Amino acid sequence: MMIKRIVVIDCQMAGISGNMLLAALISLGANFNNISKVAVSVKKHLEGCEDVILDLKDVVCGGIQAKRIEVNVKESFDKRSGKQLRDTLIQCLKDLKLSLEAQRFALASLDTLLETEAKVHKKLVEDVHLHELGSADTLIDILGVAMAIEELGFFKDTLIYSTPVSIGGGIFKFSHGTFSSPAPVTLEILRSKGFAMVGGPVEAELATPTGVALLVNLVHEVVRFYPSMIPVVVGYGAGSKNFKDVPNVLRIVVGEPLDYGLLRDEVCVLETNLDDVAGEVIGHTMDRLLSEGVRDVSVIPMFTKKNRPGYIVKVIVDREDVERISRILMEETGTLGVRIIPCNRHILAREMISIEIDTRLGKETVRLKVAKDNKGKILHVKPEYDDVKRLAEKLNKSLKEVVKLIIKNINSIKNRFD
Repeated sequence: MMIKRIVVIDCQMAGISGNMLLAALISLGANFNNISKVAVSVKKHLEGCEDVILDLKDVVCGGIQAKRIEVNVKESFDKRSGKQLRDTLIQCLKDLKLSLEAQRFALASLDTLLETEAKVHKKLVEDVHLHELGSADTLIDILGVAMAIEELGFFKDTLIYSTPVSIGGGIFKFSHGTFSSPAPVTLEILRSKGFAMVGGPVEAELATPTGVALLVNLVHEVVRFYPSMIPVVVGYGAGSKNFKDVPNVLRIVVGEPLDYGLLRDEVCVLETNLDDVAGEVIGHTMDRLLSEGVRDVSVIPMFTKKNRPGYIVKVIVDREDVERISRILMEETGTLGVRIIPCNRHILAREMISIEIDTRLGKETVRLKVAKDNKGKILHVKPEYDDVKRLAEKLNKSLKEVVKLIIKNINSIKNRFD
């Protein structure tokens, strides 16, 4: 996709909660009056919810100006079922008329909470009963964040990063007793999603289940350091507690990508070392891998232990093909292990087109690889090797001569590429 903006959710200092995330989004420019419609809808549809009042304040935390949103709920319940909460969410989504992307995000965030609660307590999802998470506060956080993200346009043309989330430390009490931070549900969400966390920097619960559920469903990638970007606007959302020496704020930075006209791609590189495989086997393996649709295969000569000559086989594959191609590589070569290296690539958009060129034997069709940047500017045009080889044999000319002939024809019809 064409990336128009980059968002970094910086939760490495004071963690994240639902209301901190919502306040930070309002600080970025989301309309608080629209968010207030969420409270009206939740009060209308959630049984036992008598009143909901949202209060937005400008506060100073550790010298930093921030927004703080307080959710004051008057409700009567001991515990609510996961089904009740999910049914209410669906009714509210219909009321609020959110986009399909916002609806999917809200449902996925609540489902993450419910499924994790069920797993932690060894119950079926439909049998889960929520205490603190059963409050109207949970629905307001999820729906409010979904509405704010939609208004800010972050569901489209946006790459969202997060720093590792701070989980705090020490012990705290909640409905199930006394636990060390993070809470079991928070920890299980992070574990199941492979999301990075760091302890500290204070003895308190910094990452709440709702905040983390929203985070893992929103973020595309976790990074230790900010990506290359031009910062444009910064929002701060304050938590309800005050800590000594640590501002209890969540920071969100919105910026523009450094646009060099390149597209971005995610692939995996598979590698294995071979020192006892015949050349015929390696050649056959390359043909087999290419026929299986890998992006590229290369073989690099090397020396292994005891100065034995060998080869490094490197295969570029899509992430979903890693296991299948690893199995083929093992079957064909007999290797006992394959290294998997996830990586990002900067690439040009590629397109294959066919043109007709004039030769002494008449018109011939040649395929061209056309490489463009993300603005459509053509940077390279290269004839397909198989067609060049075929023409060289047919015309009884060298490969170089045929390439020059093709390039001459390309220049004469350059307006085709404009």
